[in-house]
Amino acid sequence: MSNEIISEVSEILKHIMENNSVPRNIRKAAEDSNIILNDEEEDETVRVSSVIIKLDDISNDPNIPVHARTLIWEILSKLESIKT
Repeated sequence: MSNEIISEVSEILKHIMENNSVPRNIRKAAEDSNIILNDEEEDETVRVSSVIIKLDDISNDPNIPVHARTLIWEILSKLESIKT
């Protein structure tokens, strides 16, 4: 189940990374999050927690477009379901 969620989250992050209407710093955070999330050598809980912290920080960025913020909230919701 969690692998399926991580795969979905990874796809959403790729969508954010490829969207040129999203500011560069947000795309970079999405890319970093994707790398962390897919690092099989790290414990899943640590990966998920790290990404949640990183994305929570950028979701408060005033320059983030509404559609990207909504996607980040969706990602956070999916990742929170893994943690619990």
